[in-house]
Amino acid sequence: MIIKVCGMREPDNIRAVEQLGTDWMGFILYDRSPRFVSRTPEYLPVSCRRVGVFVNATPAYLYNKVKELRLDIVQLHGHESPSLCAELRQYGLTVVKAFPVESEKDLELTVPYEHCCDYFLFDKRVSTFGGSGQSFPWNVLDAYQASVPFLLSGGLSPDSLAALRMFHHPRWAGIDLNSCFETAPGVKDIEALRHFIRSFRDSTL
Repeated sequence: MIIKVCGMREPDNIRAVEQLGTDWMGFILYDRSPRFVSRTPEYLPVSCRRVGVFVNATPAYLYNKVKELRLDIVQLHGHESPSLCAELRQYGLTVVKAFPVESEKDLELTVPYEHCCDYFLFDKRVSTFGGSGQSFPWNVLDAYQASVPFLLSGGLSPDSLAALRMFHHPRWAGIDLNSCFETAPGVKDIEALRHFIRSFRDSTL
């Protein structure tokens, strides 16, 4: 099960989260986010995959950041087209397309992307782009029948362990942790993450 910690920015915090055994680490490259990475951090992880989080970025900006941060994965939260997703995959990147979900009907939006994305990420539907820090009704995903694996996002917190233990889906591939594990925007609570990651891994073995 993939554990992704997103919204990273500070070098010492990046290093500490990496040492927890995180699989993916996310860097938000959207200037309206309070976790926006405005310059390349002095330290970048080497033992986990680097994820760049974009919202309606121009291809030039996107490819520039891929090279600058040596990204392995791009996570797209805007209105990016299936053709762009396919192009990014041809470039050699893993592509994650995020979808806001509130009802089964929202899952229909994934259909054009089924053949050009490696993963989907399901988050709560809100009026703005990017993560919400809020949860959505996971039972909606019972209707998800596509072959693309997905990550759960939106409001996952230290109190989510019991619900995660109860959640099952054949395409569930991982979780995305962010604002509910912070002491300030872009600064993760290492002890809270350490306990959560250990407990989550124990429960999914």
